[in-house]
Amino acid sequence: MAKRSDPQDLPKNNTAREDRLKAALKANMMRRKEQARARTQSQGAEAGDSARAGAEKDR
Repeated sequence: MAKRSDPQDLPKNNTAREDRLKAALKANMMRRKEQARARTQSQGAEAGDSARAGAEKDR
């Protein structure tokens, strides 16, 4: 069975890896937020379009 090392025992070169992971996580979160905003805007536009279409049908 492999022994797991404590985070304190990690070599100093792992800081570069941690920095890369932090940067990747930050970029991913920004991308997800942009996608959520786009979804919200498109859903709002679709709701407005369907409301207008419904009003035109009533004429």
